[in-house]
Amino acid sequence: MAEKFSITIARQCGSHGRSVAKKIAEKLGIDYYDKELISLASKKSGINEKVFENFDEKPTNSLLYSLAMGAYAMDGQYVYWGDSAVPLSDKVYNIQSDLIRSLAAEKSCVFLGRCADYALRDEPRSLHVLVTDLLPTRVANYMAENKVTDFKKAEDAVLKIDKKRSNYYSFHTNRSWSNADSFDLCVRTSVLGIDGTADLIIAYAEKKFGKLN
Repeated sequence: MAEKFSITIARQCGSHGRSVAKKIAEKLGIDYYDKELISLASKKSGINEKVFENFDEKPTNSLLYSLAMGAYAMDGQYVYWGDSAVPLSDKVYNIQSDLIRSLAAEKSCVFLGRCADYALRDEPRSLHVLVTDLLPTRVANYMAENKVTDFKKAEDAVLKIDKKRSNYYSFHTNRSWSNADSFDLCVRTSVLGIDGTADLIIAYAEKKFGKLN
């Protein structure tokens, strides 16, 4: 049996990164984790799922969901654990990162976003990919997916989403999302299409890990 491995997919908005990640998991017959991580992290920690949704891939300083923390006392954006105050956003991020590492230790997985590449940065059998594309292509994809007809509005939305993801990544990793050093591979989806891009990433993974299944 082949050893366990993980593939992490970071993606720019409109790059079809989610579709590529799903296709990789489907082709390899392994588990895919995206928003499923929110539900699993909530169950593992006992923290209300809405707290994880609020902080999902975006840094925030808002005071939200204090009642959802149950017995944990909150002051502003901090959670008190004994005598130590921990930013709520950090607590949520750490729980999710621990879950990613735990899942990767159990089985082969594909992870989408959520700084999974950073969480698994010390794991030798992990492959980290940034899925991207040219901005006009990504805007056109966003327009088609969200039934938006105004190009400028769509472009603004795409750039705003990318900024949130970039800020979230930098906030928790002290790395730049656009720095190629964080990834093994950066690929433009439109060159090969979703299916072809998935095949390319799988081929790259096989070169790095050997036989996958």
